[in-house]
Amino acid sequence: MVLRREPTARQVRLGVELRRLREAAGLTAREAAALLGTGRVQMSHIESGLTGVSEERLRRLASHYSCTEAEFIDALVTMATDRTRGWWEEYRGLLPTPFLDLAELDHYSSFRHEVAILFVPGLLQTEDYARAVFASRIPDLTHSELELRIRHRMTRSAVIGDSSSIPYEVVIHEAALRIQVGDHATTRAQLARLLQLSDADNIVLRVIPFSLEGFARASSTMMYMGGPLPKLDTVVRDAPHGSVFIDSEAQLSAYRTRFRKVEAVSLAPDRSRDFIHRLAKEL
Repeated sequence: MVLRREPTARQVRLGVELRRLREAAGLTAREAAALLGTGRVQMSHIESGLTGVSEERLRRLASHYSCTEAEFIDALVTMATDRTRGWWEEYRGLLPTPFLDLAELDHYSSFRHEVAILFVPGLLQTEDYARAVFASRIPDLTHSELELRIRHRMTRSAVIGDSSSIPYEVVIHEAALRIQVGDHATTRAQLARLLQLSDADNIVLRVIPFSLEGFARASSTMMYMGGPLPKLDTVVRDAPHGSVFIDSEAQLSAYRTRFRKVEAVSLAPDRSRDFIHRLAKEL
């Protein structure tokens, strides 16, 4: 079987979950491979996402691993057999892989929770705001690189902006609302966009003002993406070298708790809209 040159984050996650099941069962890769009548190298390729696995083989592995969670196994089968080719694939080879992985994660997420400190979240950005953010990158982007990133970001925003949109809860710190990205017109338009989106049925927008206590709990950004069941959720964190995907059960539980604590110290949605409205009038 031809190996994938660059497996997607979803394909890698499937392999990670199969490896976790094997290790929980106390089997080595060689022993698991023997149960399938294949070799250790092939099992390594499956667990690294470099090659796929059929539904029949996946269910056999789950049985050998004594996994009886039917809903979890069905979710893994869906991950293994879904052949969807999303809109983001047109950017493969044109944008860094993390851009495609984020769009894929958006597509398959059941909900999204986000905390933003310095910038308005990408899914809520206007085109001018996004252009100003990308234009500030070091090293400088070429014109074509800049336009590709903007077009990709605007297309991604459809995940929260159409009739089939996922539930989206976002907490934005006042710093992100006040830091001027681009000119005054860009900032005013961005605040107006936030007010417009905050009225959507699927969006809950909250603000943490400078004056509110408990800010230490929201000291960094995070994106929490819901999977088909909690153990398949994913947290995305920004890092100097790009996005980091976090998926261990212990860390997912910690981030779920963290988001709820941040949410608890933020303004209610109606007060948050009033806050943004007052801020927009100041500009």
